[in-house]
Amino acid sequence: MAWTLLVIAGLLEIVWAMAFKYADGFTRAWPTAIGITTAALSFVLLSLALKSLPVGTAYAVWVGIGTVGAFVAGIILFDESISWLRIASVALIVGGPDRPEAVVGLSRGPDTAAPAARRGAAG
Repeated sequence: MAWTLLVIAGLLEIVWAMAFKYADGFTRAWPTAIGITTAALSFVLLSLALKSLPVGTAYAVWVGIGTVGAFVAGIILFDESISWLRIASVALIVGGPDRPEAVVGLSRGPDTAAPAARRGAAG
């Protein structure tokens, strides 16, 4: 149930971002109301999901859904440009600058940090 709430919260993040774009600086009433309402609901659902999910994981998933969704929606709804720089920027946000292999699908081989972490945990 928590994962369902989290996914819905992430999807609502896309809705409020697009609504605020349409709101034109809070000068249009309906998009402003939709944006504020869906933002509040998104935060409520995120908060409920955090009752049983780890905060780091839940927040990363929530932001990832919103980031990629707003990026794609902006291209579709507002004819925003598709450039390699924009794609790389979103990929780095979602994949993380410390994990470029996650962005491009490469592997550096075995995780070299794992043995050190095990040694620290063992003693």
